[in-house]
Amino acid sequence: MNGSLRRFALAASVMLFAGQLMAEPKRPECIAPASPGGGFDLTCKLAQSALVNEKLLTKPMRVTYMPGGVGAVAYNAVVAQRPADAGTLVAWSSGSLLNLAQGKFGRFDETNVRWLAAVGTSYGAIAVKSDSPYKNLDDLVQALKKDPSKVVIGSGGTVGSQDWMQTALIAKAAGINPRDLRYVALEGGGEIATALLGGHIQVGSTDISDSMPHIQSGDMRLLAVFSDKRLDEPEMKDIPTAREQGYDIVWPVVRGFYLGPKVSDEDYAWWKDSFDKLLASPEFAKLRDQRELFPFAMTGQELDTYVKKQVADYKVLAKEFGLIQ
Repeated sequence: MNGSLRRFALAASVMLFAGQLMAEPKRPECIAPASPGGGFDLTCKLAQSALVNEKLLTKPMRVTYMPGGVGAVAYNAVVAQRPADAGTLVAWSSGSLLNLAQGKFGRFDETNVRWLAAVGTSYGAIAVKSDSPYKNLDDLVQALKKDPSKVVIGSGGTVGSQDWMQTALIAKAAGINPRDLRYVALEGGGEIATALLGGHIQVGSTDISDSMPHIQSGDMRLLAVFSDKRLDEPEMKDIPTAREQGYDIVWPVVRGFYLGPKVSDEDYAWWKDSFDKLLASPEFAKLRDQRELFPFAMTGQELDTYVKKQVADYKVLAKEFGLIQ
């Protein structure tokens, strides 16, 4: 065999080997790091539907639930116990990054996983039952000023969480000490909705994508959404922003997926390529819209850079509220 043929044969064998390494995962799984019914569940189910619909996966992706610490339990489990499992995606949100900024994921930080894709964004929101006496954000603020202990606020996670931060920003704008607010720590949007509709809390600090099914059923109302302007969706256009009510607070909730730290470059590339195709698809856009998410598409190194900048920015905010030194 002459040199050219030998080089061609070697290149062909390398390509074949790479193709085998980049094969579809045998047992695809998405971990939602909270109880069913919230934003992490929604994120996993979006990928579950879209990857099969676009024929990027030929086998169904199962969704499993790993609540605890608003993502901390799942993060630690994947990094420590399943670091090389190429078939396992884990859902994350901006709240995950805020918790990482405060060291709430234990000994691991934002450098310990492979950030894969961001697939959409929602916005923070303040929810009440449909028969609540609070008709707008100022009604709630006046009640908090009068006696913050009388208003029970449910949030995903404890002090310092994303949901806590939303109400802390309102409190700060109104001249109330956020530490005086009365919180009940819950595990994600599903539990917040259950507690609110059951009368166990008076206010839910949540996000708009979690809330819309209950808004459309008539069980809940939103006092405010933390977007920079009113949202264009027909079912959302009447929801006022915090900004238009005099509280200059904007809080996007980006949603996406990461992989374990020892997943091979080849397997990571397979997933990245799949999500790049997915995020460019009009059919995916329809599925995303159905879940009340707005466009936010980012993968690979670009996402890794974004995540690390967000964590740095959240550290500044956490220091401002005395959450970290």
